[in-house]
Amino acid sequence: MPGLNRLRQTFAKVFGYGECGEDLRVFFAPGRVNLIGEHTDFTGGYVLPAALTYGTWAVVHPRKDRRFRLASTSFAGQVEIDADEVVYRQADGWANYPKGVFSEFIRLGSRLKGYDILYDGNIPKGAGLSSSASIEMVTATALNQVEALDYSLIDLTQLSQRAENQFVGMNCGIMDQFASGMGKAGNAVLLKCDTLEYRYVPLAWGDYRLVITNSNKQRSLTESKYNQRRQECEEGFNILRKHLPEVVSLGNVSLAQWQEVQKFVRAPEVYKRLDHVIHENERTLASTFALEAGNIQDFGQYMIQSHESLRDLFEVTGPELDALFEEARQVDGCLGTRMTGAGFGGCTVSLVHTEAVNDFETQVTLGYRSKTGLIPTFYHCDSGDGARELIGR
Repeated sequence: MPGLNRLRQTFAKVFGYGECGEDLRVFFAPGRVNLIGEHTDFTGGYVLPAALTYGTWAVVHPRKDRRFRLASTSFAGQVEIDADEVVYRQADGWANYPKGVFSEFIRLGSRLKGYDILYDGNIPKGAGLSSSASIEMVTATALNQVEALDYSLIDLTQLSQRAENQFVGMNCGIMDQFASGMGKAGNAVLLKCDTLEYRYVPLAWGDYRLVITNSNKQRSLTESKYNQRRQECEEGFNILRKHLPEVVSLGNVSLAQWQEVQKFVRAPEVYKRLDHVIHENERTLASTFALEAGNIQDFGQYMIQSHESLRDLFEVTGPELDALFEEARQVDGCLGTRMTGAGFGGCTVSLVHTEAVNDFETQVTLGYRSKTGLIPTFYHCDSGDGARELIGR
């Protein structure tokens, strides 16, 4: 975690301030790792993410001219916009995520004052740990506070999701923003994505710990097959609802109902997408019960089943993530492993005995490099709290 004073000093240097007084405020929103429940959020199903201690910081100072100047410690240059002319521009790159949040506040009736904002983060870009949701949530949390608005955290998660869907053009579900906003240290969040019903699930790993492995195979979701997969799920559900009129979303289709109506889905690709989603929902609930019962061995097996389904049925893994999965499974002391995030690159998450972590990293690195030519990066991170203002030094 960067020191807050260092962030303030960097802000002053970037924006040319001599000193920053009491009006300078610092906010934080975490990234997330999804433990299980992949590609179920946009279907209204269950997910089980945890907020990380990695995330995005935003240093905010008010202006008097209703203009925004946006800068990041990760990217050169600044993006400057007028509060009355917030439009998507591809050339603005990362800044389109906070701009999307501005646009949502304006659409809801806020007359934003204008601010200088410096972003600093330590989430690997394109790794599937929700750096975009973290940027959106830290922006939404900051504006809600500095503009003295009265939106709840859940309101802000929905606002941030709309920003990514409608402004950026990434048709994501609510999971990433919800985990970033509502995370709780030491817990995962079991979330039903269509109703936003949720409960916290304690993460009592005992002698095991989560290891996140970055494939270092970068991908851009808006250029991937993510939106195609979503369309396939929508196409399949439109078929199912003719025979299950009482069911309001794919995430509410039970295994018993699926067995009754699956014969009506004749397109092989669409069938596979639905088969994954419906079984993944069941796995997510079963995984939650296993965690709550302290049965992490079963949880590890559900992780493996999830990856295999994402590989064979939803087809979003790719050779890099599959190589990491296979190498991790061979390590003594690894109870479970799976891809996490949207896929097509990014990360895996593995449950590894503390005494086996070093061997895990060595063996996975050697095997993965021999198969792909890439060198993975490993992260050890505890679950953390959700979006908030930071006070102090």
